[in-house]
Amino acid sequence: MIVDFSPLWINWRFIVQAIGVTLVLSALSILLGLAIGVVCGVLRTYGGRLLDIIIGLYVDVFRSIPVLAVLIWIYFAFPLIIGQSLEPIAAGAIGLGIHLGAYVCETIRGGLTSIRSGQMRAALALGMSKAQAIRKIILPQAFVRILPPLGSLLVLAIKDSAIASVIAAPELLRQSQTLAGKTFRPFEIYSAAMLIYFLICYPVARLIDRLYRRLAPLGAS
Repeated sequence: MIVDFSPLWINWRFIVQAIGVTLVLSALSILLGLAIGVVCGVLRTYGGRLLDIIIGLYVDVFRSIPVLAVLIWIYFAFPLIIGQSLEPIAAGAIGLGIHLGAYVCETIRGGLTSIRSGQMRAALALGMSKAQAIRKIILPQAFVRILPPLGSLLVLAIKDSAIASVIAAPELLRQSQTLAGKTFRPFEIYSAAMLIYFLICYPVARLIDRLYRRLAPLGAS
């Protein structure tokens, strides 16, 4: 087999645009997933029995459905409900974000419940409201404790952006498929795509790991 990477150099702008879409799609889905996860995690932990049941149902549903099925439903079925079609990137960000939010929710809940209950009682005794105690005392410690699993979820979210290729989102994997079909160089194109995903995900994983090692003492209670 003759290896020829010239199609990569010739089409570098096409690849750079695809990388940009992957980064945007990943960032949007992560922001949405974190927002949903933090709110749902706090409400499920401190919001009472009813909210625990409702949010628990959301978590169980989206942890039981493949993210591929979620994306396809958001892109093809959801527009029939709202009467308006969605762009592939928007549908991808929504689907990936909602799916990620279920996992972030449980991660947040695990961190919150790991904090000793005496800290909440002490905060209330000092005159803080329950919301203030959660925001200023409980949640910061919980975030430190959950950094390793949260970092893994962020890396998974970046990798899951490749699944949006099934709804024609012009991200890296989708555009790699297009380029491989045009150039008939699948080995070079897909190898480069794998390397690019690694170069995106590896620094994120190492940054979270380094941040956790630096902040770990702050999570002790």
